Amino acid sequence: MLPVIALVGRPNVGKSTLFNRLTRSRDALVADQPGLTRDRQYGVGKMGNKPYVVVDTGGLSGKEDGVEVLMDQQVQAAIDEADHIFFLLDGKGGCTSGDENIAKQLRKTGKPVTAVVNKSENLDEISARADFYTLGLGEPAPIAAAHGKGVRQLINTLLEQFPEPELSEEDEQNRGIQIAVVGRPNVGKSTLVNCLLGEERVVAFDQPGTTRDSVFIPYIHDDKPYTLIDTAGVRRRARVSETIEKFSIIKTLQAIEQANIVLLVLDAHQEVSEQDATLAGHILESGRALVVVINKWDGLDADQRERIKEELGRKLLFLDFAAKRFISALHGSGVGKLYEAVDAAYENAMRNLATPDLTRILEGAVQEHQPPTAHGRRIKLRYAHQGGRNPPIIVIHGNQTDKVPATYKRYLTNRFRAILKLDGTPIRVEFRSGKNPFEGRKNKLTGRQVRKRQRLKKHVKGKK
Repeated sequence: MLPVIALVGRPNVGKSTLFNRLTRSRDALVADQPGLTRDRQYGVGKMGNKPYVVVDTGGLSGKEDGVEVLMDQQVQAAIDEADHIFFLLDGKGGCTSGDENIAKQLRKTGKPVTAVVNKSENLDEISARADFYTLGLGEPAPIAAAHGKGVRQLINTLLEQFPEPELSEEDEQNRGIQIAVVGRPNVGKSTLVNCLLGEERVVAFDQPGTTRDSVFIPYIHDDKPYTLIDTAGVRRRARVSETIEKFSIIKTLQAIEQANIVLLVLDAHQEVSEQDATLAGHILESGRALVVVINKWDGLDADQRERIKEELGRKLLFLDFAAKRFISALHGSGVGKLYEAVDAAYENAMRNLATPDLTRILEGAVQEHQPPTAHGRRIKLRYAHQGGRNPPIIVIHGNQTDKVPATYKRYLTNRFRAILKLDGTPIRVEFRSGKNPFEGRKNKLTGRQVRKRQRLKKHVKGKK
């Protein structure tokens, strides 16, 4: 599973700044589910080929009485979820009694902790560390989150402890297409899993948010291997407690990152919520192929169904590439057709795209609609090739490609999708500029030009 890193510390020590730096985004995933505070923000980052989950928390006061329960149950929950804790400290303010109290409680958790000394940009490493050895948390790591100083080394050192699992080609084939089933609590994820499997493999009942664990279930359908990743749960009803069992953002993010295909399950009897849209946005950012599954479709009249389709088109317009399937997991209607959508989306996500084909599509798009000018010069796009799969990455080479506006990029993305029929998967279009061979020579004349100017000067002088 993806390693989980919790950021804790006093207010204003730079936790959110480090969070944004580690996730390379300011769009943190916020859980609005009851029992999960808005002070906990979740995001996925990646260093090289190693992804990880980061949890940002609210600030701890460090007061003796409150620190006994880590001041906030939500901070405690983040620590419980974490594989490693980054304890952020203020390098400019030095070590405080509040820091010492928090460090004492963090040591009691038994979790591995790194003391991260932030705001150390104007300090040498020895000075930055000196004040914080007394915390008893090992070697402090000085960084400057706002400028990125030391952040790469910090995360690389941590990720070395979490080696990537090595799977043989045979293991990959046995696992087949990995399908993550995600969605809000009580939309019917476990019921759908049981229906796909044809057995009561996952315990399902009418109780939202019943587990925190993801379940990996390999199986065979029509002689093809699949693995279902269920983010609802395997728990006996007697063990369900609202204070313990919650919808887990962590497990959902991990499941999405490990999947080839995501089934986003929505409830036809409920409106598309902000949480649905946020989760859909994260799936899109992850680049995973997607099928939108609208469950509990049975029992709705024609007007209700039309209204739901309009709402989906309006609120999830950014998922226009994804197939939409309307089913009843409880009764099994429409569930069998999900495999067609899953297989098609997976095939498109993993397709090999020929460079001549991509270049021809690019040339046709440019002829039909020229790129705009930048600083009085026309942006030139020369050729395209494939840069990756799952999702398909199309790399376009040319001049001034950093000036290509977002609207033209969307135009090219839609053009590639339409001609290549890449439905069911996001497409990423990247631009690269070739080095200008005349860069730096704008004011330099060739030898021939110099001699010509000299002859011209002599001719003018002779006439005078």
